[in-house]
Amino acid sequence: MTKQLPIYGGQAVIEGVMMGGQFVTVTAVRRNDQSVTYYECLKNTNASLKLLKKIPLLRGIIAILEASALGSKHLQYASDVYEENPETDQEREKQRNETNSSGRIKSILGLTTVGILSFLFAKFIFDLVPALAASTLEPFIANHFGQILIEGLIKVFLLIGYILLISQTPLIKRLFQYHGAEHKVINTFESGTPLTVENVRKHSRLHYRCGSSFIVFTAIISVFLYMFFPTDPLWLRLVSRLILIPIDLGLAYELLRFTNKVRYIPFLRWLGYPGLWVQYLTTKEPSDDQIEIGIRSFERMRIRDQQLTNNGQALVNHVL
Repeated sequence: MTKQLPIYGGQAVIEGVMMGGQFVTVTAVRRNDQSVTYYECLKNTNASLKLLKKIPLLRGIIAILEASALGSKHLQYASDVYEENPETDQEREKQRNETNSSGRIKSILGLTTVGILSFLFAKFIFDLVPALAASTLEPFIANHFGQILIEGLIKVFLLIGYILLISQTPLIKRLFQYHGAEHKVINTFESGTPLTVENVRKHSRLHYRCGSSFIVFTAIISVFLYMFFPTDPLWLRLVSRLILIPIDLGLAYELLRFTNKVRYIPFLRWLGYPGLWVQYLTTKEPSDDQIEIGIRSFERMRIRDQQLTNNGQALVNHVL
């Protein structure tokens, strides 16, 4: 029986890549002077959260909120250090050490709150705006099925239009290149190929577990969910969209997990294609130095994850 590989994920940050393991997330950032700096963050080991992550539907909501919170901290770090001079590292570390414990907790809570609220705000916008827009077409398309279909199409076009719009900026273009580097590194690891720039470059920049796929799945699933709720009056339509957000997120996460599991089965792998198609927009082919950053982040994460695994096992052995 072949040994099952651990599941890793990540995200692109400003001039860098974050990779997430079982116990730790690591970001590697290339600065203006071409030096590379790292940021490590331990994952939450709360027993209650671990239990919730085992419950279908609910685990998806926990995972997405956790990813939003963690991602905001890594994005903040990348934006802080990118233009800094390496000489400021010691000064920043000194200031960090001088900060009392309550101050650090407040800072972490603040970033966590911002990340979660930003995600929820975006979700509200992409759910409520299509509902409002579709309602204006009721004089022409009044039947329930037509309204739901129009609302779903508007949501998809709004999503794709937003991605196309922001992808025109130089900053987002480079971010999408690092996103491609992240996927290529993980695909290379999962293929069992050594992590070299040459090997990574050969692999796909698309991946079934990508957050872009998750977002697309929320739009697709919402169409089926909305079929069971009235579109009139308008206030009830809007309220139902808000109430259904957790269910939509939970189902989309389960679909994402399922498509990842069946991606090697020919007659089922097509289920993940809508998400892969969108990734042609949210990822770009990375340069060699961007691939190198992805490799560095991944390898450091693997080392730290293994160290924490060994430390945990040693503690268990000591207790026993």
